[in-house]
Amino acid sequence: MRGMVISSDRCTDRCERPARQRSRLSVTCRVFFGMLLLASFTGCDRAPAPAGESKAIRSPDGARLVRLPPEQLTRSGVTVEPVGRTAFSTYRDFPGVVRPNEHASADITTLVRGRVAEVYADLGQMVEPNQLLAVLHSGELGLAQSAYLKARARRHVAEQAYQRAQFLFKEKVIGQAEEQRREGEMISIRADAQEAREGLRLLGMDDKQIKTLERTQTIRSEIPIVAPFAGRVIVRNLTRGEVVETTKKLFVVADLSSVWVMGNVAEKDISYVQRATAVQDQPAEVHVAAYPDEVFQGIVSYVGDVLDTATRTMQVRVRVSNSDGRLKPEMFATVRVVSKPEPDVITIPKASVLQDHGESVVFVRLNEQEFGRRVVHIAGQNDKQVHVLDGLTEGEKVVVAGAYMLKSELARQQEGAASD
Repeated sequence: MRGMVISSDRCTDRCERPARQRSRLSVTCRVFFGMLLLASFTGCDRAPAPAGESKAIRSPDGARLVRLPPEQLTRSGVTVEPVGRTAFSTYRDFPGVVRPNEHASADITTLVRGRVAEVYADLGQMVEPNQLLAVLHSGELGLAQSAYLKARARRHVAEQAYQRAQFLFKEKVIGQAEEQRREGEMISIRADAQEAREGLRLLGMDDKQIKTLERTQTIRSEIPIVAPFAGRVIVRNLTRGEVVETTKKLFVVADLSSVWVMGNVAEKDISYVQRATAVQDQPAEVHVAAYPDEVFQGIVSYVGDVLDTATRTMQVRVRVSNSDGRLKPEMFATVRVVSKPEPDVITIPKASVLQDHGESVVFVRLNEQEFGRRVVHIAGQNDKQVHVLDGLTEGEKVVVAGAYMLKSELARQQEGAASD
């Protein structure tokens, strides 16, 4: 046609372009299918897992098992013990305080007001029965002794007068009325003398001292303060020259060869303590921070009948021998009350039991290389043993060392199985 020119080169380019694109697509497809084929061959030729690696399997009853090769078992340090039957006791701990034995403790006061003349006993000193601790001077005691001597003299005069009246009445020198009057005077004066004598006793004088006063007729205003029994002075509260009243505590002497440990029992534990101490002289243990590696054995001597209104606790008293004096009054202590032993129950070491998702589990050795995870139900435990209600039978071997490693290995294997 006129005016139209067709280029042969442009036509050739248009024809060859689709052909090149088809060729390029074909090459890409071949490469893709080749890679798929190579991957399939690689998957088929993959080597199995080494026999030395641990793996988790399921037993016929669905329990998880861990299998360890011999060399890994040796490295892990796994040890087992057979399940057995023994007597089992539980315990509970209660906070407490060491106190002096109140049956062997005395608060020493004075029975009369006086001034301290001498002090012979010092704090912490060991004393013997009737050993002199201090001496007081008291004007009241001197007046009381004087009053007694006067009353005793009047009694003597009245008794002599009555004897003469009896003689004169028999001789009909005096009448019966006069004889009776003198008898009444004698009885009244005797009563006064007896009252004065009892006053001396109230002021601390014993019969021996009163007889000495009657014999010597000597007034002594010294008041001896003596120890009532052998023990140690744990409180001294006086100095020379001080005027002391009858309400003041001068000394406290205590025999600390035996002490009390007073434990405080919360309301929720009262029923346990009552069951555990139903037997007379039930043993108990006492622990103190001063001797963390020692256990002091004692006897439960009293279980409280009332609760403290402030702390809402009940007291339990443990009597502990303290011949060496290591337990000091006011020490903080822990009272451990042990229950009555249950005979012939299944027990395992406390280290065998693990907590896993709210369950108590153990690992049981099934054969030389396999260990099974087992759920158990616990009835009680102490610091060494666990009482198992069910989940184990006598003679089975439980893992006592290395259980945490088996637990971790089982968890790792389960995660690996889930990812596959």
